Amino acid sequence: MHKLKKRINFYDCDPAGILFYGRIFELCHSAYEDLIRSFNLKSDYWNNDEYAVPIIHTEGDYILPLKPGDEVTVEVRVSRLKESSFELSYDCKNSIGEITNQVKTVHIFVDKKKWKKTPIIDEVRSGLQHHSVQNG
Repeated sequence: MHKLKKRINFYDCDPAGILFYGRIFELCHSAYEDLIRSFNLKSDYWNNDEYAVPIIHTEGDYILPLKPGDEVTVEVRVSRLKESSFELSYDCKNSIGEITNQVKTVHIFVDKKKWKKTPIIDEVRSGLQHHSVQNG
């Protein structure tokens, strides 16, 4: 499992003073980016000529509100790992450890030239396996 702490900003919230629903995906994507950085890859995951890793599915559950100034910890783990795709599961927790949101994202490796799925490169697969629920 990988963790990232963030503070909720005033501008992240809607007129009711709670986190705007779409912002939870931004918080989780920040945790995803931090997870990938932790792999210390030799290649540039985000900008290369060989592959792209689009998100093909998302889902989110909103359990407790997050408000401006709240500190949230996003815990991300690899919940499914296949040949060309992987699923990340995120638990977002407030400062007292209560789950406020749960999010899932599914990512697929595609060949940039053919835009067809391709196997996950070895150095990324190794990092993902380290954070897999099967290893956890």
